[in-house]
Amino acid sequence: MKGAARPPGYDPRDFPPFAVTVDVVVFTIVADELQVLLVERGGDPFRGAWALPGGFVQPDEDLHAAAARELAEETAVTGEPGWLEQLGAYGRPDRDPRMRVVTVAFWAVCARLRPPVAGGDVARVSLVPVSKIEGGFLPLAFDHGDIVRAALGRLRERVAATPLATRFCPPEFTITELRRAYEAVWDTDLDPGNFQRRIRQSAWLEDAGRRRAPSPEGGRPASVWRPKDDIGLPEEPLAAAAAPPAAPVRARFPARRRPPRRRRVIRERDD
Repeated sequence: MKGAARPPGYDPRDFPPFAVTVDVVVFTIVADELQVLLVERGGDPFRGAWALPGGFVQPDEDLHAAAARELAEETAVTGEPGWLEQLGAYGRPDRDPRMRVVTVAFWAVCARLRPPVAGGDVARVSLVPVSKIEGGFLPLAFDHGDIVRAALGRLRERVAATPLATRFCPPEFTITELRRAYEAVWDTDLDPGNFQRRIRQSAWLEDAGRRRAPSPEGGRPASVWRPKDDIGLPEEPLAAAAAPPAAPVRARFPARRRPPRRRRVIRERDD
C-alpha cells in the first residue's frame, strides 16, 4: 500500500533486483490486411532489430500509464487505441541479456492510425503485416514474436465472441466494410451473402437510417450500420478473458481459406 510503513526487519536488499517493462501490440488494418506497429531498435541490445514499442516502468507509475507513455514516446501514437487490454506477463529468466526483466504485454486496436513517428531511442517505426510475423518471415527482438502471436490469438477469440471487429471500422460502416475487417483478422474469405444475413440478425448492430452513395464503378447505395449503444465489449476484459468464448462467428459463416498468394508476395518483398 502506498505510504504504508515498511514492516520491521524487512530489507528489500535481501532479494535479487529485477526490472519491469511494458510492451504494446497495436493492431490496425491497412488495405484489407491486418498490420502491427513495430519499432526498429536504435540501441543495444538487439540494435537494428524490429521490436514492439515499450520500455521500463517507472517506480511510481501504473502499468496502463506506462504502456500509454511508452507508446507515445516511441511512436507518437496518443489517444488512438479503440481498445487497450492487458495480455499477460512474460518473465523467462534469459529473455533480456541486460538483467532479469519481466514484461507486462498489452494489446490495442486502432481503426484509423495516424502515421507513426519515431521517438526516443527508436531508429524507425513502421506498420508491418501480421502475416510476416505469424509465418516466421520477420524475427523480432527479445520474445516479442511470441507476444505478437499470443495477442493475435486473443484478438481472433475476441472478434469471434464480441463486437470488437467494429473497432476496426469508422463509427458508421457498411456490412462490406465490417466483413473485410473479419476477413483481415482471420485471414479468411467469408461468404458475402451469408455474412450479411447473419450480421443483420445480430443483436448488437443497428441500421443508422441512411445509405452510402455508390462508388464511381456503380452499384446500389449501401445501408450504413453502427453498434448499439447498450451492447459493447466486456467492462472487465481480463475477467471476461477467462470465460469460454461463444460459438465463433467464423464457424457460423461458411468460409474459404485464402490462397497462399499473400505469403509468396511477402517472400518476394523480402528478397
